Amino acid sequence: MTEEARPPVAARAAPILAEAPYRVVSLAPSVTESLVDLGLADRLIAVTDACTQPPGALDHLLRLGDPAAPDCARVIALQPDLVFISDEFNHPADAETLRQAGLMLWVTGPRSVFEMLNLLWDLMHAFDHTAMVPRVQAIERAYDATRSAAEAVSPARVFAATGRDSWCTFARDTYADDLLRVCGGENVFAGWTEPGVTLADILAVQPEVVLLPDEPDAAYEDDAALLAALDIPAARDNRIHRIDMTLLTWAGTRAAYALRDLPGLLMPGSG
Repeated sequence: MTEEARPPVAARAAPILAEAPYRVVSLAPSVTESLVDLGLADRLIAVTDACTQPPGALDHLLRLGDPAAPDCARVIALQPDLVFISDEFNHPADAETLRQAGLMLWVTGPRSVFEMLNLLWDLMHAFDHTAMVPRVQAIERAYDATRSAAEAVSPARVFAATGRDSWCTFARDTYADDLLRVCGGENVFAGWTEPGVTLADILAVQPEVVLLPDEPDAAYEDDAALLAALDIPAARDNRIHRIDMTLLTWAGTRAAYALRDLPGLLMPGSG
């Protein structure tokens, strides 16, 4: 099915903080990784089970369960200075529970690469931390260069499967949809509203590139074989790829890797 955004948890603006936070809980894996990448790992006191990046950097931290069902009681007991929430992946009820307990929430949910870059600048400003300015500037330069290259060619028609319950993908007006466009792709299911994506649907839209998760799941290997047998350009041209889907779905410093790796799959000769 198409992954629509959840009802908004709150306005997606940086909160007004009286001082830089030092005890931080992150319930948003993409933000967790970004904080570490920006040199702010020492501010984190607890994260979710899905916070897996960068490898090894979070092993010492308290785990709070799945982002979709975190242990809110433990979060409240920690009395953090700040809690990061995703308005796409965390439930509004959990956000309300934490807010009612008097905790300061920072609700994130960039819908474009441009908004994601603004989030990174907001993080450095809120934490009064400018050491990683060159890293964010480098991502901005990669964004500008990749977008310019994509605008000079016809976009590749792409089906990107983010999960499997039949097949799941993402809609327009999402971070993944915008990042795909920036990297030279066009989401063939951007306006899809049906409850699932079937082989017949994929055949009908004739994708030129198919992206499947690289998770160690035999189902995705079966999917690759099924799609390779379809009469679609992606199969004929051997452009069915298994990738780390967090490259598309995690809005944060992971964009540096997405801007490095995805254009070569969508714009041959650019990588």
